Amino acid sequence: MICPKCNSSNTRVIDSRDTQNGREVRRRRVCESCENRFTTFERCARPKLLIEKKDGFLEPYDREKVESGIWRSLKKRNINPESIKFDLDSLEDKWGKTNAEVSSNTIGDDIMSMLLNHDEVAYIRYASIYKDFKSIEEFEVFIKQFCNPE
Repeated sequence: MICPKCNSSNTRVIDSRDTQNGREVRRRRVCESCENRFTTFERCARPKLLIEKKDGFLEPYDREKVESGIWRSLKKRNINPESIKFDLDSLEDKWGKTNAEVSSNTIGDDIMSMLLNHDEVAYIRYASIYKDFKSIEEFEVFIKQFCNPE
């Protein structure tokens, strides 16, 4: 590993710890040349996922795009960001195990289930975009079904 301060490749690990329930290794390193200490993270590379959109078009999975939608739905809600990150990591593991192609419906449904476990308001906010309601009446029916499940 190259030192970020002096660009020397003469560095050594002084401490290693598992983080994120063993999904990542945090390493403290020291540069033998300038004695700068820095942290690196190592994680297993995830398989490249392709998302099958509703129209059949395939596009590469973009975690930032997914996170953006999730964080928009969680705006001003008191939710632990680490728990969301952990849950999204778990969903990505699930999607990666099943196939290299995942439908956008599977992703949307899984995210909605995840949000429902965290916060009902975030769930409704996410649903308002994901479900693509065409009218206020459709949205109202969804809310009523959510509030009064049969």
